[in-house]
Amino acid sequence: MRFYFFFLLFSSSLFAQINYPKDYFSPPLDIPMQLSGNFGELRPNHFHAGFDLKTLQKEGLEVHAAADGYVSRIKISTFGNGKTIYITHSNGYTSVYGHLQRATDSIEDFIKKTHYKEQSFEIEIYLKPGELLVKKGQIIALSGNTGASEGPHLHFEFRDNITENIINPMLFGFDKFMKDTKKPIVFNVYAYPLDDETLVNQSKRPLLINLVLQKDGTYLADKVVANGKIGFGINTFDYDDVSFNKNGVYKIQTFYNGIPHFGYQFDTYSFDEMRYVNALIDYSMYKKTQQRVQKLFMRNPYNLSIIKADATNGVVNVMPNFTAQYRIEVSDFYGNSTTVFIPIDYQVLPAIIAKEPSSKYLVKANNESNFSKENMSVFFPANTFYEDFYLNFDVKNDTLFLHNDTVPAHSNFTIEIENHKFTPTQREKLFIASIDGKKIGYNYTMRKDTIFTAKVKTLGKFALVLDTIPPKITIAKSIEGKWLSDKKFIQFTISDGLSGIKSYNGYLNGKWILFEYDNKTKKITHNFSDGIVAEGANELKIIVIDNLGNSTIFETRFFRSQKK
Repeated sequence: MRFYFFFLLFSSSLFAQINYPKDYFSPPLDIPMQLSGNFGELRPNHFHAGFDLKTLQKEGLEVHAAADGYVSRIKISTFGNGKTIYITHSNGYTSVYGHLQRATDSIEDFIKKTHYKEQSFEIEIYLKPGELLVKKGQIIALSGNTGASEGPHLHFEFRDNITENIINPMLFGFDKFMKDTKKPIVFNVYAYPLDDETLVNQSKRPLLINLVLQKDGTYLADKVVANGKIGFGINTFDYDDVSFNKNGVYKIQTFYNGIPHFGYQFDTYSFDEMRYVNALIDYSMYKKTQQRVQKLFMRNPYNLSIIKADATNGVVNVMPNFTAQYRIEVSDFYGNSTTVFIPIDYQVLPAIIAKEPSSKYLVKANNESNFSKENMSVFFPANTFYEDFYLNFDVKNDTLFLHNDTVPAHSNFTIEIENHKFTPTQREKLFIASIDGKKIGYNYTMRKDTIFTAKVKTLGKFALVLDTIPPKITIAKSIEGKWLSDKKFIQFTISDGLSGIKSYNGYLNGKWILFEYDNKTKKITHNFSDGIVAEGANELKIIVIDNLGNSTIFETRFFRSQKK
């Protein structure tokens, strides 16, 4: 009876849902809805927060408000969602529209005025109710490819007005605008020995399990033979009938001898939980093979709200006289599911595949740690990492070797380097850099005399780098002394090879002008439609400053007539 009661309690807590309004919101595009990315999809350092809607592989499609409301927030960024509009609705939710080319009408006018008021391309504005009202179906913007977008599309998401948690758009009835009759695809399944004494099929390392497709569409795995605590991981994805993209799955549930064991379902979660994607997946395998294997256990529990687990946290303890049936069910939002059956047996067999060699530096995830050598040190606060691990730590040739990026950090840790080799003037131009081959990554660095510190969130190689080289400003074709009456815009490329660009500003005849920056192409663009350009001669100045204060000034003179 206790098992039966636990089953009911566990199941109800996992599958309970809020009744979201199904017909309140309408699609934001006029074309049929097709996904290039769905809610909860596994992305670098985060879960995807909404839908990525295809826009016919082009920019400029009309974007409509999903319901009545007011524009509550506008964010223009060179990264993330790029140009983004937030609309708050009276029913308790906010809709979000990202990677926009530009806004339209009064919204665009408001944005442009704010750019010039703040003299910045990157802006973030919070508006009051009644300032910019919109109606359902109103055109609010044109679709684009701004921010971190890898191609033209519209990012579309929903948030709770009170908690600001993000919500799966499918829960608002958007499932009816698409068709999905396809079962999720199980690419592979791994078994994990979870302590030093345990072997899985004579291996002390994670092991790929052979799967055999059955006539009924389920998979039967080869028997797993073990002698201690083990867990499982799955690499899986989903297709729908119209998009033909690999999407994330909606729900995974495991069962141990028929009893719910470990599972999660992508309905809603907070932005604070995003980075836990690195705990959910086998991060080391992802870095080495680009496979995102989702772990169906927690060796060291973490606070990801979508996970529902029993007291074992998904760990199976294989003991003598033990025989068990382990089951994995993978489902999409439409209820299509794929099942994997894994028989488990207890046996003690000699190891064929040994454990990977470990270093002498043990980092305990729940404790703080401090390591130092020569003039370099690192401090890890408690809970920087998700699990205990052995750290490879060394200092050679003025470089700190701090393991590698196969172990994910959840929060910042501190690197400290002391160096007396540089003059006081040179110290002003030093920063702690992340070194990846020939690639140098900037980390904001604080200095106190000869001691340099930086807070970082990724393991790897680090060294002090001197940056005295100013940024570059280039133009494809000189405009010096030329008439630009037939041009709609002027465009430059700005770049910096070391610490990176901190700021840039353009001035036309002494007045600040808006240059929009595209991080993907490193180009800045000014549109003459802003109305700053003068009739006849114009003096242009561009100033670019990098993160160490090195600056470059570009000046030129051109002519333009607005007369038709």
